[in-house]
Amino acid sequence: MPDDPTYPVRVDASPDPSPSRGLWLVKWLLLLPHYVVLTFLWIAFVVVTVVAFVAILVTGRYPRVLFDFSVGVLRWSWRVHYYGYAALGTDRYPPFTLADVPDYPAHLDVAYPERLSRGLVLVKWWLLALPHYLVVAVFAGGGVWLTTRGGDGGGYDDGWGAGGLIGLLVLVAGIVLLFTGRYPRGLYDFVLGMDRWVIRVAAYAGLMTDRYPPFRMDMGGRDPGSRPAPPVPPAPVGGATAAGTGTAAGGWTGGRTVAVVMGSVLLFLSTGLLAGGGALLWADRTQRDDGYVMSGWADLSSPRHAVAGEGVELETGGSDWVIDDFLGTARLEVRSDDGRDLFVGVARTRDADEYLDGVGHGRLAELGPGWDGRRTGPATMDDVAGGPPAVPPGESDIWVAQSTGPGTQVLDWRPADGTWTVVVMRADGARGIDAEARVGATAPGLPWLAGGLLGTGALLALAGGLLVVLAVHRARQGPPAGGIPAQRTPPPSPAGAYDAPVAGSRPGDPT
Repeated sequence: MPDDPTYPVRVDASPDPSPSRGLWLVKWLLLLPHYVVLTFLWIAFVVVTVVAFVAILVTGRYPRVLFDFSVGVLRWSWRVHYYGYAALGTDRYPPFTLADVPDYPAHLDVAYPERLSRGLVLVKWWLLALPHYLVVAVFAGGGVWLTTRGGDGGGYDDGWGAGGLIGLLVLVAGIVLLFTGRYPRGLYDFVLGMDRWVIRVAAYAGLMTDRYPPFRMDMGGRDPGSRPAPPVPPAPVGGATAAGTGTAAGGWTGGRTVAVVMGSVLLFLSTGLLAGGGALLWADRTQRDDGYVMSGWADLSSPRHAVAGEGVELETGGSDWVIDDFLGTARLEVRSDDGRDLFVGVARTRDADEYLDGVGHGRLAELGPGWDGRRTGPATMDDVAGGPPAVPPGESDIWVAQSTGPGTQVLDWRPADGTWTVVVMRADGARGIDAEARVGATAPGLPWLAGGLLGTGALLALAGGLLVVLAVHRARQGPPAGGIPAQRTPPPSPAGAYDAPVAGSRPGDPT
């Protein structure tokens, strides 16, 4: 039942009796190596969770060796966050291991579920957990920390403690610690309660339990779930079981962890290559019109005298094969919606800018349509004020390719090195353009490019899959000789661990 204190996700911690006043100011720097490692561990966590999703859906079980790996990633993250800016609970540097470290002040464990619901796995991580996501967004600032958002570089960051109520209160605790040498007990208990809530939701969303996280704030370092749990069957294929925790003790050595991380990264990269190759192959097979791969139609209407595209720079270094074998011939189709004659031309950007100097026109920022062959709405353009052109476009000699007349104008052009601009106008240069356009190219190299991406993606997927399978297989054979010691439930937080003065401070200083 939801209010049973022995929730299967158990989080314990005990504060340092003599925390440093100022170490927290540089912990972000000290933790950089952990952030780098956790970036790759969380990629592996996502891959493992996807595999577990399929396994649960088919068999109703989370493969034990994968479960141990996922618990290890959560445990590693909890130690880093407890040392860092989700708690500032210890000055002892976190160890680089997935295993539980009995004498480290932060512990996390998840009781292994013998069976999991095949139906719940389809909805619990996105639908049933929504109310908790709202709470966690307030606590952690922006969502469940297991999705560890990257910065501009897409890597792991301290998302758990980077914002929200946890980050704010930990900052307050750090300031108090800096000036008084004490970590206020009430603040510590409340922060640990929010951390515990976040971790429970993370484990539930990670498919590691079917027990719905309780809407309950279990504050303080001692987790009610740390009381001894019922015996759990041992891990399959000889994996040792940790006493009192319900998780397998062995198998995940540093080498095997690196192997599964590398394999997961390769699998992650392969999905992008396979998706890109598949999209190119689909475009080549379904989006050709008269031999050209074409975009959808975009509205080019403008009250001005012209619509000009942004300058497109092409630089092949004189390698004609790039154009002949990959790009091919470009095509621009423009059709009038009001029956008036249209002009479409391509010129070097410097010549087009000179012709349009002082001419009112729309500067095209984005054509807009996708590969759907349909009209997708107006293009995005910037308005440039001005008057009519000095001469109608057809009387200018700047165009390297042009087409003019009623109906649909088709302009075919073999690109060359340089910066080029496409201009659409009424044939007489008058204001008011009501037209739509689409672009395309013969792209003779598209099938080869698609095949290259698909082939490379398949090779990376094969290599990544082999690394993951071999690492998992070796991990299932149990711990190495003299391997990981059995995990244990940590003792309660020592008396006096809260509000403890730092070394050199005077007893009785106010908190």
